[in-house]
Amino acid sequence: MSSRIIRRDEEAVVDALNSTDQLDWRTKSIFTTGEVAGICRISQQTVIRCFDSGKLNGFRVPGSKFRRIPRESLLEFMREHSIPLENLNTGKRKVLVVDDDKDIVDMLVDILTRDGRFEVKSASNGFDAGALTKEFQPDILLLDYMLPDINGNIVCSRVRSDPQLAETRIIIVSGAVDPAEIESLKAAGADDFIKKPFDIDQLIRRMAELLTA
Repeated sequence: MSSRIIRRDEEAVVDALNSTDQLDWRTKSIFTTGEVAGICRISQQTVIRCFDSGKLNGFRVPGSKFRRIPRESLLEFMREHSIPLENLNTGKRKVLVVDDDKDIVDMLVDILTRDGRFEVKSASNGFDAGALTKEFQPDILLLDYMLPDINGNIVCSRVRSDPQLAETRIIIVSGAVDPAEIESLKAAGADDFIKKPFDIDQLIRRMAELLTA
């Protein structure tokens, strides 16, 4: 493994540690590549490539290879690539909870909203989930596998077929799903599977990991 790859991995880890617990970007003047990835809803490696090619202006931290992007440079980059500036103003990641169990939906919406890092919406069936996904364009989708009108693998396939949702992360949250079905869901585009009943802190940690990957 080259030293360049090692530095990039190190940068991703450090940015994740700095970004997952503090996602309010409204008053920041300098951003890490991980934060820019979250704001622009692109991968961190894409941000690094744009930085290294000169498409995204910034500087390296003295004595290290870490990249930093001033607010003015980020705004210019967002305007050039038609990235909504509201992403920078809110500093919150969009989460869509899709489950027909009202108690689970209410619990997740309440906890994630009170967490302060997330803007949360919910749906109880596949039809509403499809419409909301198009409109809301969530950063992450918490999806029950067995919905009243559709299975989770179909929802995953539809999300993955939409270029505008290429960066949307999908976590399947469900009960009775065998290993073969889990592999089928991942093949359809799910990023992870968490079995009910679940530890809410573990779920939020996994969400944060996926959002900074």
